[in-house]
This record gives sequence, structure tokens and C-alpha cells, in this order.
Amino acid sequence: MTSKKEIRNLLFDLGGVIMDIERERCVEALTRLGMEGADEMLGLYVQSGPFLKLEEGLISESEFCDEVRRRIPSGAADVSDAQITDALNAFLIGIPEHRLVELRMLRKDFGIYLLSNTNPIMYYSKIAECFRAEGKEMDDYFDGQVVSFKARCAKPSKAIFDYAVEHLGIKLEETLFLDDSQKNLDAAATLGFATALVPPGTEFIDALAALND
Repeated sequence: MTSKKEIRNLLFDLGGVIMDIERERCVEALTRLGMEGADEMLGLYVQSGPFLKLEEGLISESEFCDEVRRRIPSGAADVSDAQITDALNAFLIGIPEHRLVELRMLRKDFGIYLLSNTNPIMYYSKIAECFRAEGKEMDDYFDGQVVSFKARCAKPSKAIFDYAVEHLGIKLEETLFLDDSQKNLDAAATLGFATALVPPGTEFIDALAALND
């Protein structure tokens, strides 16, 4: 077990670790718009189809909305970009304020970083809004951020972890990666990261406390 004494950096996943999420809400919202195949393409950890393209920065927000409308057999012309944005953001529940406080407190002792598979629609709207609960911005909680749509690759690929190390200027052996996906953790551990699982319904602060048990 890695000791906290050996760790200088904490690298956080976002959804399921810092932010509460519920995939089914998004699937239901997109289905109500008439979209077919949302359940198959929208995963809890890994996306496919237009969702993956958006997360990997391969298509723009407007192109994504057009892709969604192509999967609406009837009435697609009546579905606006704003409606699609709202449906996509239904994936996100919010961030309990105590987690924001914990991030700020942890930043006193560690480098705090973000590594998230996400997309520009969520990132610049609902995610940014949730981080403003204390009147602050995302940059007030992190020393650096890597998001898939900017890196143009997504977890669990080796490419995004390599990008994170280079972009953030962190050392593998000094960094603990926290995620709710064991597949993502396994990929990180193979490269040399220390890892900690944050299972659904638990708090990342508890995973950190367990390092000293």
C-alpha cells in the first residue's frame, strides 16, 4: 500500500469522484427528445459514437448536436442545440460543497490535479457552474487540469496519461490517481501511478484516509 508520505500530487477523476453523476438521467432525457441508441452509446465510464467523438475533441459542439439530430427519426428539425445541451447535462447531478472545501484543504499539502473524460458542452456549462458554489472558479481548486476533449484522447488509453504527465509536469511515482473505474486505475498503475479506487457511494477523502490504515 502506498503511503501518503510518498505522494506529492493527487490526480482526480471528476465524474463519480468529485461530481455526482447519473447516467440514466441523461439517457432518459435524450430518449425523450427522440434520439435512438443513446443507451448503447452513452456509458458510465466509456462513450461511443458521437459522445466519444465529442469527448475526444474530434467534433465540435454544433457537429455533435447535428449527429444527435441524425439519430432522431422524426421531428429532428424541432430539437434545438439548447435542448440537446440540457439533455446532455442531465448526466451531472452536482458537487457537494464539502468536497470543494476538501479540495481546497488538500491543496495546502499536495499538488491537486484533474484528469477527466469530459466534453466541452458539460465542461463550460454545468461543470463550471458547479465549481462556482463557493464563489470561486475551477482554477481555484486545481494546480492543473487535463480534459479529454483538449488532449484529444480519453481514459483508459495510455496516451492521455502520457499527456497528463507532460502537460502537468508531474512525476508518476509521486502521484496518486483517484478514479471510480477500476479499468482506468489498472491502466494508470501499469504506467507507474499509485492508485486509489473511489467506489460509488463513497467519498474520495475516505480513500485518502485508507492509505494510512
